[in-house]
Amino acid sequence: YSTKSTNHYPSIFIYGHRASGKNITLTVLHHSSSSLQLPHATVSCVECVSVALLFEQVLLSFFGCDAASLLPRSPSLSDFVRIYRQQCSQSPAKQTRYIVMEKAELLRDTDANLLPALLRLQELVRKCSNLIVTVVDCMCVPPSVCLFIGELQQILSQDRHPSYTAEFYSSYINILLGVFYSVCRDLRELRHLAALNFSKFCEPLAEGKVKETDTHKLWRNIEPHLKKAMQTVYLREVSSLQWEQMQQMEEKESGALRGLSAHTHVELPYYSKFLLIAAYLASYNPARTDKRFFLKHHGKIKKTNFLKKNEKTSNHLLGPKPFPLDRLLAIFYSVVDNRVAPTASIFSQISSLVTLQLLTQVSHDDQLDAPKYKCAVSMDFICAISRTVNFDIVKYLYDFL
Repeated sequence: YSTKSTNHYPSIFIYGHRASGKNITLTVLHHSSSSLQLPHATVSCVECVSVALLFEQVLLSFFGCDAASLLPRSPSLSDFVRIYRQQCSQSPAKQTRYIVMEKAELLRDTDANLLPALLRLQELVRKCSNLIVTVVDCMCVPPSVCLFIGELQQILSQDRHPSYTAEFYSSYINILLGVFYSVCRDLRELRHLAALNFSKFCEPLAEGKVKETDTHKLWRNIEPHLKKAMQTVYLREVSSLQWEQMQQMEEKESGALRGLSAHTHVELPYYSKFLLIAAYLASYNPARTDKRFFLKHHGKIKKTNFLKKNEKTSNHLLGPKPFPLDRLLAIFYSVVDNRVAPTASIFSQISSLVTLQLLTQVSHDDQLDAPKYKCAVSMDFICAISRTVNFDIVKYLYDFL
């Protein structure tokens, strides 16, 4: 619709899976500054950890530092509306102002009336200015909204290599999606994986061993390589060239490092490594053993009393068990080298591990008071991570007593 029209929707809600085009709104606004002259404020709800920062960012973008400085130390929504009205009367806008909030689902953790009030902000300030609040990616998208495999296949096939036919590249994309679609439906990540592994897929052709139509032999050649690459989904710790170099080095190595994939070399923040170690211990150790492993003055406990009678099944064979957040933090504070205060940074690193799929949240999103997780890494991975922080994890594993 026309930007000069006075009949605007008070808010626009844009949602969708990653790489589905939500940020086209930001692209239009950023590139229209000179042509359409659309005043806008872009607010990242991840960076604005408080309501005060959110209000300050909006006023700063529209009116400058002087307007932002008028906010009190702990501003309310009424304070923001009052200052906004005052600034609009002094500096009226010729065009509609736009507030774009990214990751606005985080506003649900603030006051219950904040997000509804922001969505109806035009009603509060319409006497002095047209205003549209655009909410980008307000909530998680159900699986039915994600790109289907057929759509992904069509999009990825458009990136075909000019040296090969469209049918050949399409067959490669089908093989790639057959491996990765169950764990990754992010278009950007799949495009990265397609470019990363295509040279390996073409190796038998370059050597003259097979033809383009021999899909079965091409599949057998690429399958082990794709399974290793699946362990690095979302990590992006290596570039395409580095991945090939590490694979060549891996084939030459022997001993303890032989057979480990590139994901064991991933670099994480220092405390994230200990959080992941704590998560692994919580997943594979029974909760009743925490006192034995992590309490310094637990007294003498005989091994015969400590172990259950006839307990022979390995916890590693049974797979990781879910654990609550408080148990993860208790183990983390026990194994980390120095004293760490429970800050927001620690909790954000847990969220990052979930995003990287190194941890899996098994509780529902509405169970905010007691979230539960599972560790999603292998024994080789956690041993490699433990070595980087000089932590002997084997001594703390129940299966290796």
